[in-house]
Amino acid sequence: MPGIVCIALTASGQNFELIDRQESYVSGFNQLVKIQLKVKNNTDRAQFYTIRKSKGDLGESQKGYFCLDSKCLESSITEFSKKIEPGETVNLNFTVESGMQSASNNFKFEIFPKGSPSEMIEHLVSLSVDERLKSIYQSKEITINDVYPNPAQDLALIDYKIHNESLKAKIVVHNILGRSMGEYELPADDTRIKMIVDDFAPGVYFYTLYVNNTGVLTRKIMVRK
Repeated sequence: MPGIVCIALTASGQNFELIDRQESYVSGFNQLVKIQLKVKNNTDRAQFYTIRKSKGDLGESQKGYFCLDSKCLESSITEFSKKIEPGETVNLNFTVESGMQSASNNFKFEIFPKGSPSEMIEHLVSLSVDERLKSIYQSKEITINDVYPNPAQDLALIDYKIHNESLKAKIVVHNILGRSMGEYELPADDTRIKMIVDDFAPGVYFYTLYVNNTGVLTRKIMVRK
């Protein structure tokens, strides 16, 4: 399975780091995959950091863009700077719309203090997109399958497996306006959750997987009566 190769500078006194990096990204068709880029400022002063996508060819049906929380940049932007306060961790991600064709994507991200490219951290990422994949997200900590049945009427099920018992994971369901409709913890000692949708109005909803309070994947669910 394609994985991630992470190269990090480990010199003593390094003034920033990337944390919570995933080791593998897999996706089915028509999904949002969020490649985490959590940057922590280890210094005692505010610092601007440059985040750059130096490699990342996408297919015709794919799209990719940087996001900070719910605010996303234009897909044409491949480099920007972000101010990070002392000791602060900024939860950036590069969101990929996986498209409707099988693909093998390779990305290279470069992060460094603005004006100091010699202190660069390189982060190489591989993403595999395959219609046949049952699991919609997989890492060293969690594997999760897509919701079923979809469309749903009364309830919908999601199968998963936690590989790291200390992991905090949950599913949040929201409507097209972003209003939360339900939240479901994913206990390490269980492998399935039931999402109750019998009181939902018919229509399109979305569910997002959160890993350690960071949204990593969003999928669509239809509700019919």
